[in-house]
Amino acid sequence: MNSMIEPGTVKKSLSVHAAIGLLAGALLYIVSLTGTVAVLYQELQRVEQPDAPEMSAISAAAVQSGVEAVLASEADKPATTHLYVHLPVEALPRTTVTTDTQAVHLAQDGSIAGPEEIAWSDFLVNLHYKLNLPTLVGITIVGILGVMLLVLSLSGVIAHPRIFRDAFRLRARNSNGVGLADWHNRLGVWTLPFSVAIALTGALIGLASVTAYGIAVEDYDGDVEAVYSPIFGAEGEPDMRPAPVPDVAGALAHIAREYPDVRVTYAIIHDPLTRGQHVQIVGEHERRLIFGEYYAFDADGQFEHLVGLSDGPLGQQAAASTYQLHFGSFGGLAVKFAYLLFGIALTAVCATGTYIWLGKRRRRGIEEPRLRGAWHGLVVGTPVVLTLTFTARLALGNDLPFALIFWGLLLAAIIGAMMVGRSRSGRQKMVTEIPESVA
Repeated sequence: MNSMIEPGTVKKSLSVHAAIGLLAGALLYIVSLTGTVAVLYQELQRVEQPDAPEMSAISAAAVQSGVEAVLASEADKPATTHLYVHLPVEALPRTTVTTDTQAVHLAQDGSIAGPEEIAWSDFLVNLHYKLNLPTLVGITIVGILGVMLLVLSLSGVIAHPRIFRDAFRLRARNSNGVGLADWHNRLGVWTLPFSVAIALTGALIGLASVTAYGIAVEDYDGDVEAVYSPIFGAEGEPDMRPAPVPDVAGALAHIAREYPDVRVTYAIIHDPLTRGQHVQIVGEHERRLIFGEYYAFDADGQFEHLVGLSDGPLGQQAAASTYQLHFGSFGGLAVKFAYLLFGIALTAVCATGTYIWLGKRRRRGIEEPRLRGAWHGLVVGTPVVLTLTFTARLALGNDLPFALIFWGLLLAAIIGAMMVGRSRSGRQKMVTEIPESVA
């Protein structure tokens, strides 16, 4: 059977196989790099829109006033299903109200100060979170990449028994790629706990959506909310009859009075302006990895219950801890700086791993200048294109199609590098084939 396959077909198949592996490595590199930059998500928002009003705190009455103003501004729009009030915190001292159709900043007195304009920061997070693809598809792919990273991290340690013993040994750089391999292995050892934590939490976050969808189809007649409700709380029964604006100020006042040590980060209104509406306050707890606890209130601002993210079953607390552990949004600037350093190292590991693989193939006589050129284009092009799109945002405004620009320029960089690699390979081949008498 094998003898019937032309050698050229075999060679093309091997190239396709290598290209698929390169594509997976490329996506992992992009996710690692954008995740590292996204550690600065809050700081990037402040750079992107420096004139937004900032405050260390805002009164409950001002929040109530802002909610009423935003809902009034949407009287002629389709009813929003959720309204989120981001309250000022140390890293991002701004009050922002977000609905299904708009996001606006509030001034200190609760008046609407203007639209939120952080399109590039949101593009960056969407690129990391779902590769700018439709949510279920993109987040599933990124979850699979998390599984790949976890397997690569652990298998790399198993495949190199002396890797911990030689953790600080760096041999000289040479033509066989030993120096590059040493850096790859050492960075892999130094970042191993970080890599495992990031890969595991990324896989959990990424695959949770498709897992929940599968469970919902199988056991809950397609109701995804029913899958999540035991962990994050239920939405409640909808009642779409009209109702006045709920008492968000009363809910905030209750938290300030009864839970003075809780740092409130969000106020959320579910199904606003309907009789089925209710309010949730999200509060951070000191020295906890959970992103916060949900405090449930009715429309009149009367406290109902805690969801249990802070003191419920261990599985529930663990589910609420994956987000901060993955994004490094705990522990202040020290943790953020550590995540930046480890993220840069992890991105370098992703880049050098493919270079080492391509080098091994070259030493076996498999020359693939286009694949090598494509990898050059990706590794250099991705941070350059990210920088260009951010510069364009600052120079030209908030309304640019950043995802389209990013992928278009990156594809051009990769194709251009492939053509350069192929051209150089062709010239080198011509030189080696020149007859000795001519030379």
